[in-house]
Amino acid sequence: MSEFKNVAVLGAGVIGASWAALFLASGRNVAVFDPAQGMEDEVRDYVRNAWPTLVELGLVKAGAPGELSFHSDAAEAVRNADFIQESVPERIGIKHALYAQIEPLLRPGAVVASSASGLPLSEMQAGWKDPSHFVLGHPFNPPHLIPLVEVMGNQHTAPQAVAAAERFYELVGKVTIRVHREVPGHIANRLQAALWREAIHLVKIGAASVEDVDTAVWAGPGLRWAAMGPSLLFHLGGGPGGLESFCEKYTASFHRWWDDLGDPRLDAETAALLVQGVTAESANGSQAELSLARDALITAMLKTTANLRRK
Repeated sequence: MSEFKNVAVLGAGVIGASWAALFLASGRNVAVFDPAQGMEDEVRDYVRNAWPTLVELGLVKAGAPGELSFHSDAAEAVRNADFIQESVPERIGIKHALYAQIEPLLRPGAVVASSASGLPLSEMQAGWKDPSHFVLGHPFNPPHLIPLVEVMGNQHTAPQAVAAAERFYELVGKVTIRVHREVPGHIANRLQAALWREAIHLVKIGAASVEDVDTAVWAGPGLRWAAMGPSLLFHLGGGPGGLESFCEKYTASFHRWWDDLGDPRLDAETAALLVQGVTAESANGSQAELSLARDALITAMLKTTANLRRK
């Protein structure tokens, strides 16, 4: 393996540990940095638990796992790295301090990608003397299981850095999209936030229970969305005339629905209503049991869709 043989993971929380498992499965050497005590045991346990799923999904390559090492010094962790995935807490001061620590020791051509979901790229770039090698590489949790990574650069980013990040994620089995404009939450988080906002609104006005709204998603459009995105699905829904025909038929309906969508706030009263509903919905399973069920379902869907997409 000649491309990106050595990888560093900065921050070994849930996101960082998941990244480490995926990178190891691809046969790469992974240097993990986290100053907290006990993180080595936690990461090794996470990798051990994730490994059967990685094998089942075909993500474990010949020669895997690579070498896994742990460091209390971030600069030492990145010294030999070709690609660095940064997943430290989303507090700008912590990120800027980390960038200042590692920047002098980066190898020429090394790319640093941040997993940040809430901080904008431009704000994080202020922590670099030269941000040309720094990109956004935002995953969906858990990264070893959910394929999506949102990649972004801007006018301060070298085009080859963005291309290299996309190439790296492709090599480890990810699916990337390019974010062209800085918006809060990037792309996928905004989409799920919009859906959840209306889900909350429907519960608040008494249109349906929390459980029934959740069921409406996974047993209805969620199945279609796992196959294709909304615009392409509506294109198919338009029949021979495609999306143009669909818009002609349903413009009035969508305008009526959009005008009636809610705008709830996630205040204490609303949160309590949701917690009450999800407590009833999850009564038959513990947090751990539900997490295992979720991962098993996602794994089965990924295996099926991967086989179909290869045809």
